[in-house]
Amino acid sequence: MSRRAKLLLFAVGLLAVVILLYVIFGSAGQNNDFQPQNEFKLDPWLSIKIGGVDLSLNKAVLYLILAMVFTVGTMTWVARKMAARPNRVQTAVETAYELMRDNITAGNMDEQMAKRWFSFIGTLFLFIWFSNMIGYLPLPTATEHKVNIFGAHIPSFALYAATANISVTLILSFVVWIAYHVEGIRAKGFVGYFRGWLPAGTPRGPGGLGYAGIFLIEVISQFVRLISLSVRLFANILAGHLLILFMGGGLVVLLGLAALGPITFVVAVAFFMFEVVLIATLQAFIFATLASIYFGGATAAAH
Repeated sequence: MSRRAKLLLFAVGLLAVVILLYVIFGSAGQNNDFQPQNEFKLDPWLSIKIGGVDLSLNKAVLYLILAMVFTVGTMTWVARKMAARPNRVQTAVETAYELMRDNITAGNMDEQMAKRWFSFIGTLFLFIWFSNMIGYLPLPTATEHKVNIFGAHIPSFALYAATANISVTLILSFVVWIAYHVEGIRAKGFVGYFRGWLPAGTPRGPGGLGYAGIFLIEVISQFVRLISLSVRLFANILAGHLLILFMGGGLVVLLGLAALGPITFVVAVAFFMFEVVLIATLQAFIFATLASIYFGGATAAAH
């Protein structure tokens, strides 16, 4: 049987199941009580408030701790298992190491800067990658919907990622932003660094308006980097999780139409595979690469 015939047979079978489910269950009507956006609410598990600062423990904190444990634990375990004849795990880790060292870091900084900041950029890449990947593991974190198991009310399984929280991605971006400015000032001096924001040959203009205008544009672009770094990572991970949530059952519950289940489930699996295989790694790579570019640009002889 050809591939086209198999796909056609699958589509016909899927349509038959949809029709059968509609005949059996019909439509329960729109469900206005179900609020899928609540999956991303951060209800405090343990309320901790010091003055006006809220340090409560919630699922975002849990996912950050898990990402940290996986990052440190995995790399420590691999380092202790290094051998002259590497196995598949070691080969994969060495490939990732070369990607972080040669492509992401050394490809965007000079040799001295790459040696100084490789550990930071590498850790950043791995932490974001683990945060993204853990976000696709169903964990019992949905405290709004609990399951009764032998009298114990256990939170239901849900998908969540620390990087789907704008606060987390903004803090990561802010750390990078501060660090490369400090490094640029250390390399060129305070005045020299900010003077480098004016490209060579910039016309002075009457009363220095040319300098002022270009400098103002550069200042705005520097702050826009905070937004571009944080929102890109946050929006991609959040959008992926929302698509999986809606296609995995949220849309069926909202519409009260069980017959849609087989179709949306297939779409949800496709979205899930796409997110896990491509988006999780790609977004970590982009974030680390942009951070390296900013470090390299801040310390380069010509800005």
